[in-house]
Amino acid sequence: MAIEEPAFEKLEQSGTFEIRQYRPVIVAETLVEGDMSSASNSGFRLIADYIFGNNLSVSGEGGKASEKIAMTAPVSVEPAAKSEKIAMTAPVSIEPDANAGELMRSKRWRVRFTMPASYTMATLPRPRNPAVSLKEVPGKRYAVLVFSGLAGEDKVQQKTEELLAWVKTTHRSAVGTPQLARYNPPWTLPFWRRNEVLVELGVAATASP
Repeated sequence: MAIEEPAFEKLEQSGTFEIRQYRPVIVAETLVEGDMSSASNSGFRLIADYIFGNNLSVSGEGGKASEKIAMTAPVSVEPAAKSEKIAMTAPVSIEPDANAGELMRSKRWRVRFTMPASYTMATLPRPRNPAVSLKEVPGKRYAVLVFSGLAGEDKVQQKTEELLAWVKTTHRSAVGTPQLARYNPPWTLPFWRRNEVLVELGVAATASP
């Protein structure tokens, strides 16, 4: 059975680089501390716990019933701003603080999991764990670099630098912080894995040449 992914329109492609326009989505997210690998793992467990039933269904009798939510892809991770609060419990997109150089140095991460498009904020089950929150994300335009294999810290750093360098060659401007998106479960063989580094493009950069 196919895994649902966020809807987007591919505007341009140059080899493994793409420009995409994403539609608005709802995400379940959590904040964690640690290195990228440990943050990804702990964040994934928290959000998986939510979608597998640690929630309150809005349609459940007396508000006590739980509901399983279908898996989607990817899990994304990004560095979180230093001013953001971290939940008391250990917190899927990964994104660093300011630029490519900050990606691997960050110790605070936001892990996100896109909710199925069939849900709205009014119909999604509410997380029981306060470390998990629901958020509406508006449609955005991203530059994307697709790559396979293992997404270790050194490789992610390299791919992030490649993406930002490519964005400059297109006379566009990147805003915010890069994100890492993983599409496969951990038991997938490296050469079958699909990973992406994404960075949002500024409004002025979205105009046609």
